Parts: sequence; C-alpha cells; structure tokens
Amino acid sequence: MELRDALAQISEIREHVARTETFRGYRSEIIAFSALVAVIAGGIQAAYIPDPQQTPSAWLALWIAAACLCVAATGLEMAVRRRRIASAWAARLTWLAIEQFLPCLIAGALVTAALARFTPESLALLPGLWAVLFSLGIFASCRLLPRATFWVGGYYLLSGAAALACGEQALSPWVMIGCFGVGQASAAGVLYWFLERGDD
Repeated sequence: MELRDALAQISEIREHVARTETFRGYRSEIIAFSALVAVIAGGIQAAYIPDPQQTPSAWLALWIAAACLCVAATGLEMAVRRRRIASAWAARLTWLAIEQFLPCLIAGALVTAALARFTPESLALLPGLWAVLFSLGIFASCRLLPRATFWVGGYYLLSGAAALACGEQALSPWVMIGCFGVGQASAAGVLYWFLERGDD
C-alpha cells in the first residue's frame, strides 16, 4: 500500500513539474509557415472567391483546408521532434501541450459544423469565433510557453472580437490575414525570440 502511495505521489510531482516546464515542441519555423498559409489562402480567396456570400461553401472549404494543412504540419513536426529526442519527459510534455490546446480545436470544428449545417447565413461569424477560440487555446497553453505568449493570446482575442463586430465584412480575406496571418507571425516571433534565439 505504501509503495502504491509513493508511486502515486511521484507521478503527481512529475505532472506538477511538467506543468511548470517550458515546452519546446512548437517551433518558430512551423508557426511562421502557418502564417504564410493564412496569407496565401487570403490571396487565393481574393483571386477566386471575390464574393464569399455567393459561394460560402467554397470560402469554407478554402479555410478549412488551410487550417487542416497547418494542423497537419504542426503535428508532423512535433512527432518528428519527439522521435528525435526520444525521452519519456519530452513525451509527457508533448501530450500535456496537446491536451491543453486540443479542446479549442475540437470546439472550433464543432462550431463550424453547426453553423455550416444549420445556419449557413451566419458564416460571417466564423472568423471571429475561430480567433476567439484559438485565443483560449493559447491562454490554456501559456503555462508551458514563454510569458510573452500571453500577448499573442490577447491579440487573437481582440482581433476575434473585432471580426465579430465586422458583420458580413468578416468574410473578407483581410480579416483572416489580420487575425491568423499576423497572429501566427507574432507567435513565431515570440517563440524565436524567447526560446530559440539562444540556441542559434
């Protein structure tokens, strides 16, 4: 019984230490790539979907594809990095980071599916809702990331609120570039400046 209690306490201590450790699994290059994807998707929208209210399914497909590409690239980079480091501690931190950010992605997917299926006339709410939900994921992850990440979360929250106030104009490519292009570029800058600059 005492051995079981001791092992449980050790596990709790490890979990507590992991929560205070800085997670290095997000890299500035892959976050900058996601900013570039947002800019490119905005350019594609401007060129091929000039009136998203007339073709909302094309607009939605474009931005869902962009989001899926970014999530896949981030996941692949984290998996490769995790294999290279190959330590139980790194694996614990990686899963903790995923657990903290995953709820905002699931919430975003559910909100998107609900609006697209039942109230497609409300799709202009999505850019703002996506940015607000993304900010919540960043705030949840702040304990594992540099302190300046808090300001990136604040930017997403404010830009999301501004997008919600834009009404139908929120479907403009500039809104998505402003929210996610600028937001991800800022996040990449924070990661580089506060985590990776010393490694160079």
